[in-house]
Amino acid sequence: MTRVPDGGVRAAVGAVLAVALTAALAGCSSTGGKRAEDARKAAAAQGRAAVDTPRWTFAMVTHSGDGDTFWDIVQNGAKQAAVKDNINFLYAHSDEAQTQAQLIDSYVAKKVDGLIVSLAKPDAMRTAVEKAVKAGIPVITVNSGAEQSKAFGALTHIGQDETVAGEAVGEELDRRGRKKALCVLHEQGNVGHEQRCAGARKTFDGDLQNLYVDGTNMPDVQASVLAKLQSDPSIDAVVTLGAPFADAAVQAKKTAGSKAEVDTFDLNAKVAGALEAGTLGFAVDQQPYLQGYQAVDLLWLYRYNADVLGGGKPVLTGPQIITKDQAGALKGYTERGTR
Repeated sequence: MTRVPDGGVRAAVGAVLAVALTAALAGCSSTGGKRAEDARKAAAAQGRAAVDTPRWTFAMVTHSGDGDTFWDIVQNGAKQAAVKDNINFLYAHSDEAQTQAQLIDSYVAKKVDGLIVSLAKPDAMRTAVEKAVKAGIPVITVNSGAEQSKAFGALTHIGQDETVAGEAVGEELDRRGRKKALCVLHEQGNVGHEQRCAGARKTFDGDLQNLYVDGTNMPDVQASVLAKLQSDPSIDAVVTLGAPFADAAVQAKKTAGSKAEVDTFDLNAKVAGALEAGTLGFAVDQQPYLQGYQAVDLLWLYRYNADVLGGGKPVLTGPQIITKDQAGALKGYTERGTR
């Protein structure tokens, strides 16, 4: 029988132990990772935080008017992320630029731990946002104002490039063989809305005209679109810039006896149903739930770990063209308020 030297025995035993230890650690790591992930999912499902960081306060101030369902979806995303991240989430809004700026100032005075702001009318927001940054409050902009966000001192911008979204609309109108379109702007002074229509005009081979309406008065929206369709039967497409206004355009089309296709920016349950029914041609989705969720989550990451996404560029959530073919798959999400 061959005798193994003592050193060889020790080496062999050491190798066996090393393999066993590695396997044991791998098993623990795998099990521990799964348990941690299961715990995070359970916490979120039960409305509990999945982290043990301080309960920071983040405030969101947007240019939303009353009853705008788009911003309800943004809030749903923000609130879900706030639960997960142990955040005290505050929300305020005004479609009056001066009031929106004052709301930002009020949260700065309260020394919130982070701010999320939309910049539909950036010139009116600049001083308030810069004041927040100077006070050491991290700011993330959402939805509108991608071009001004960095200059104002924000960490990053989350949303869609409105010009690119508009260009996608022009291309889709061309694909559908449209020749004359209306672009219905429901909020004068909103730079994002102007960019959408300008982008569509850039890529659309036909004629596209702007129609300004009072978005706070839905009967006025419907009447304005109706008058335009009645005066010009050659209009074969109407593009609204927000989901709530699509139905008004559809009603105007019916009253006018027009054959124009109605299309819209943004998605909600009613738009998804209309796409399925063929009442609407297509919708441009910018995923508002994701805008709210990511804004809160990125502020938390910055406070916790100094993380910043985008590399100085906007974090894009759209555009995505949604047609009848995709509407059915998304309808359930729109009904629960997450798309």
